Formats: sequence, C-alpha cells, structure tokens
Amino acid sequence: MSPHPDDAPRPLRLIDVSVLESLFDVTPDTVFFVKNRRRQYVTVNSTLVERSGLECKADLLGRTTVEVFGEGFGATFSEQDYQVIEEGVEIRDRLELHLYRERAPGWCLTYKMPIRDSSTEIVGLIGISKDLHQPDESDSVYARVARALERIQEGFAEPLRVEDLADIANLSRARFERYLKRIFGLTPGQLLAKTRLDAASAMLRDEPDKTVSDIAHACGFTDHSAFSRFFKSVVGLTPTEFRQTL
Repeated sequence: MSPHPDDAPRPLRLIDVSVLESLFDVTPDTVFFVKNRRRQYVTVNSTLVERSGLECKADLLGRTTVEVFGEGFGATFSEQDYQVIEEGVEIRDRLELHLYRERAPGWCLTYKMPIRDSSTEIVGLIGISKDLHQPDESDSVYARVARALERIQEGFAEPLRVEDLADIANLSRARFERYLKRIFGLTPGQLLAKTRLDAASAMLRDEPDKTVSDIAHACGFTDHSAFSRFFKSVVGLTPTEFRQTL
C-alpha cells in the first residue's frame, strides 16, 4: 500500500520534497530516498526504482528495504535506518558494494541523516548513495599517488600503513589523504578495503574451489570470522551468501 502524503515527515513537506525528487531524477549515478519513522519509503528517485528491479515509484512507496531487497541486503540497510531513526546517528561516507540489476556489482558511498521536527523529535530520514567512478588519470596530481596505488594493488594482502604509502608518493600524510579523496572520493583505508573486497568478490565468483578461509587469507585477513564480519558490513551479505547470490 502506498503511504498517505501525511506520512512524509512534516519538515520535508514544508520545503516541497518534489523539488528534491525532480533534481535527483536526473542524476543516474545517485540513489535518493526519504523514509518515515516506520522506515518505509515515502520519496524515491528513478535511479532507485531502476536498481530495485521494480516498474515504477509506486511499487516502492510504503515498503521497507527488507520488503524490496530481501533479507540479505535489505536487512543491512534496515539496521542502518534503525541507527539513524532510533539513535540519531548520521551515516557519512559509508563505503558499500551493491548488486545492481543483472547482479552487476557497483561501489557507492552512502549518506543518511535523521529528519527532525520543530521539537527535535526524529520523524524520518533522508539519504543518498552515490556511485564511485573510475579515477580521472588526467588529474594533475594523479601521477603523485600512482606509485602508492600500485603498491596497494600489488600488496593489498599485506599490512599497509598510510604513512608508508604517503612516503612512496613522496607526500605528507595529510596531502596524500587529501589527494586520494580528490581523485577517488575515498580515504586510504576505504581504498585499501575496496581493493581487498574487489579481489575477494572476484574470487568468490570465479574460483568456486577456493574456500572462504582461503580467500580471506589471500586478501589479507588472518581470521575467517573477521573477514566474514567485515565483508557483510560492507556488502550486506556474508561471503557464502554473496557466492550463492551470484
């Protein structure tokens, strides 16, 4: 059942959410959504509709992420919603691997924040998930970090310190972190995590004879359980569930 217009959090109704919705309808690399206190979608953009595999916005309205995306991905998103709405937590720069239509994987950064009424009570949330794009190699500072990037790609299974990577790039830690954020949109820790999980997800997909423990060690994790917890925190599924989904 679609939500009644009054289900939309009042502070957003006052600024006309349709303006935001129309704006994000023309941004195919960004998912936009508003949810009420029951964690149901009350506003979505066209990108979210397309990636959910549904036909139109009405198919999403009034439903929760678990109802739309299932117990795997949906449960993880629902846990985030609970933190935002019940605990007032703001989620910023959360690196996530999503499965889009046809099970194509894609990386994004997610932002969610609570919506409060005039008495500061939380009445819903608003959020976006923005796709990560390939770095612009023509950027004037790309060459400065290229050697450090090669080190990450070749040695992601090893313990890597940000200070050592900055030294390879002949930069201070602060400038190194600033340049990575400018080019990749990621912190050094997020870039390393993405590199490790890219490798892990490829092995889970292409090497069915390898166990999860084998893949964990190959990607720099010394503990199977730690790898599984970290993988689920980013992907929304355990490594085994991810392999079964693919």
